[in-house]
Amino acid sequence: MRDLAGAPVSWFGSVRTFTWRRSQRHRPGLQYLVSTGRHHGFESLEEARLLMVLDFAAAVVDVLAQPVRLKFATSSGWRKHIPDFLAVTRRGVWLIDVRPRALLDEQTRISFAAAAEAALAAGWHYVVVAGWRAHVETTLGTLSSQRRPLSDPLGLRPGLLEAAADGGATFGELAERSDVPAVARAQLLHLLWHRRLGIDLAEPLTDRSTVVLQGDLR
Repeated sequence: MRDLAGAPVSWFGSVRTFTWRRSQRHRPGLQYLVSTGRHHGFESLEEARLLMVLDFAAAVVDVLAQPVRLKFATSSGWRKHIPDFLAVTRRGVWLIDVRPRALLDEQTRISFAAAAEAALAAGWHYVVVAGWRAHVETTLGTLSSQRRPLSDPLGLRPGLLEAAADGGATFGELAERSDVPAVARAQLLHLLWHRRLGIDLAEPLTDRSTVVLQGDLR
């Protein structure tokens, strides 16, 4: 694993292919990430949500699905485990497993413990995503609706960015300062998704949410 950590992620490939059968619970698909400019594979809605969060909040450089196959010994014999994602971000490399909290049984915990040890040896972070606060999914769904290219024929963006730079303004206040608040709201969502503006995901997105300029993000 220490040697693997020195290899560029661009050299990696998924260790197995995605499959779909009518009898399985997984539903594979492709999620487009603005951060990387391409589609990334997922096998469940939970994994798709994770990709959306990474795209918005994680300063992502690259993401690889099913990056390594781990083989490890347990008291009951040898086992194998394939973590779900390897995410390269500007704040470090993360090995990630996705499993709904209700499905976290003892055998799964053993596999995740092995993945955590492998990440430690490679100098990576490791995290298990077992669920999200309800408002996080709602907020990111709202923001992602404006992630595709959006024109600004009314020239609202410079004024919105200038107003946000003054500090302390809320989402609702910024929208209402425009002559066309409804259009300004769409432009604000676009600017938020593309990280030119920022909000605190610890709270739901409402008109009372404080909006900050990108340079003020922490």
